[in-house]
Amino acid sequence: MPDQDRQWKPNVTVAAVVERNGAFLLVEEQTADGLRYNQPAGHLEAGESLLDAVVRETLEETAWQFTPTALIGVYQYRQRQSGITYLRFAFTGNLSGHDANRPLDTGIVDALWLPAAAIHATRARHRSPLLLQCVEDYLAGQRYPLDLLYHHV
Repeated sequence: MPDQDRQWKPNVTVAAVVERNGAFLLVEEQTADGLRYNQPAGHLEAGESLLDAVVRETLEETAWQFTPTALIGVYQYRQRQSGITYLRFAFTGNLSGHDANRPLDTGIVDALWLPAAAIHATRARHRSPLLLQCVEDYLAGQRYPLDLLYHHV
């Protein structure tokens, strides 16, 4: 069997971890398991850079313009029920230009701000354990320069 037929590929996703006045920007989204919390996050699209993806996903899910300033980390997570593996690139950065009239992505019920204590208290409603892990890494000061990433056009 040729190597290309056996090659396994994870789902590559991006997430924005944004803190303001002690609270984090989250989305409440409809999932197969009911309403769940997550960071603004989504899949990398064909030909898109990781930075472009996190800017796009944050705008689509929260109506905020996001400017990434650092990579918090790269996370691998295998969802138990589906067996799908996600490779998440989490970024922190700055917000500007909120458009309150912009419709949010399908499935997004609300964009909201929650303090870290409330995020810890609502673990049962998290879309995945990556939400809390990314917040904890952010709070621990974990930051990597964006020039760590290279996108060949």
